[in-house]
Amino acid sequence: MLYFSYNPSHSSFFIPCPLHYISGFYCPGCGSQRAIHLLLHGDFIGAFRFNPLMVLTLPILIYGLGITISNWIFGTKYRFMLFYSNLFIFGYFGLAIIYWVLRNLPYYPFNLLAPTG
Repeated sequence: MLYFSYNPSHSSFFIPCPLHYISGFYCPGCGSQRAIHLLLHGDFIGAFRFNPLMVLTLPILIYGLGITISNWIFGTKYRFMLFYSNLFIFGYFGLAIIYWVLRNLPYYPFNLLAPTG
């Protein structure tokens, strides 16, 4: 796997965040590539420092993907009902917007949300 073998912090062929490149602001996804690399190497704390929202969201996404793959293999039609809840969808995107704003504030403790390495 590419993210296991190569560290995005040290490899030039990974695409940088266009928003951060142009504006200097961190988007909600900034640090995700480096966080995935660290997760694949078992460094959960380091991954959390790069992008806590992604690290906390990953188990939900993996569970949903597991249900989808299970449905495909066994021909079932189970659904992860959380993905069909308007409250969850709007709440999650609202949380992502709040996270986006807070991680760009230069004040403690909000500056801890910025990807650090």
